[in-house]
Amino acid sequence: MTWKEINKKIHDRFDKKIVKWFEHNEHRIYVDIDPADLVEFGRFLFEDLQARFIIASGVDTPRDGIEILYHFDFFQLPYVFSVRVFIEKPKLEVDSLVPYIKGAEWIEREISELLGIQFNNHPDMRHLILPDDWPEGKYPLRRDQ
Repeated sequence: MTWKEINKKIHDRFDKKIVKWFEHNEHRIYVDIDPADLVEFGRFLFEDLQARFIIASGVDTPRDGIEILYHFDFFQLPYVFSVRVFIEKPKLEVDSLVPYIKGAEWIEREISELLGIQFNNHPDMRHLILPDDWPEGKYPLRRDQ
């Protein structure tokens, strides 16, 4: 499948749900979506378009919320496609992609520990990095702590 075909399929399916489409350069695309659409969008990329999940990243922004980016690529194509959701404080929760993308399990655990995001439907939210006796409600990468 070519990038033009992939791009068309994404727009055909999600055009009304895309908040912002930003092409940083010809090989790096960011798509902002509502957190409620994350699972549907992620499943579509992974299952229907056969995108490869690379990693996710999270950042506490000055806008009073956490931004999570799920990064994908398409085999044999020189593109990195990042799906970005913004989760407003204080209710920091979003549905997990793990039930559909097993490779997201550890990174969602890491983001949860370091930024305080609750990933709904995640099968295993045990500590991954921080010690078991780490103070509850303290998140090392949060701006407000």
